[in-house]
Amino acid sequence: MIPKGEIEEGEEPLEAAKREFMEETGFTAEGNFIDLGELRQAGGKIVHVWAMEKDIDPGKIKSNTFKMEWPKGSGQIKEFPEVDKARWFDLEDAKEMILKSQRPFLERLAKALNYPGGTSAGRKTLLNYFKGVNKES
Repeated sequence: MIPKGEIEEGEEPLEAAKREFMEETGFTAEGNFIDLGELRQAGGKIVHVWAMEKDIDPGKIKSNTFKMEWPKGSGQIKEFPEVDKARWFDLEDAKEMILKSQRPFLERLAKALNYPGGTSAGRKTLLNYFKGVNKES
């Protein structure tokens, strides 16, 4: 999961990422951060991602909500959580679950953590990545 959001005026990218992480998971983002750089997604947005190690119970994730018209065209406004569930993945499964355009972040994380052959060697990883930059170009 990569929580997404805009950087507020005067806010540093990592601080925006921490805020978004809290809003979308209910957990604070603190500790040593691994800067995984940025990539341009298929839609053109540039995403900057950091990773951190944190012991999180996926069942305790509590997300903020957003409102939208649903069903589309009905005139009815409904509220939905930004994150409806979370779970642990090994690295190979995470590559299947994450957006294709974001897979290089997993490869960068594996390299940064010196996983043998780019795999998690049986370790489970909750994708605690968070985005702090959302630049249009």
